[in-house]
Amino acid sequence: MFAKQVKVGPKGQIVIPKAFRDEFDIHPGSELIVEYTEDGIVINVEEENTEEIFEEVANTGKKVKRRIDPHEAYGSQMEERH
Repeated sequence: MFAKQVKVGPKGQIVIPKAFRDEFDIHPGSELIVEYTEDGIVINVEEENTEEIFEEVANTGKKVKRRIDPHEAYGSQMEERH
């Protein structure tokens, strides 16, 4: 694990170190998720919204040969990531 100490500015802002921004493709306008956990604060890069992805596919006009349950698809993707 790599860690770097940062200071909180007067408006409660922090600067994410460049190495982290480069590694996680964080740029101005990127949305991040800030979570309160038992271990402290965790900042994650926003995961893609499954519903938006399905809508994009639906809007292409291509037919899907089999019915896809978005909840099942999301669940299987989450299992693969862990």
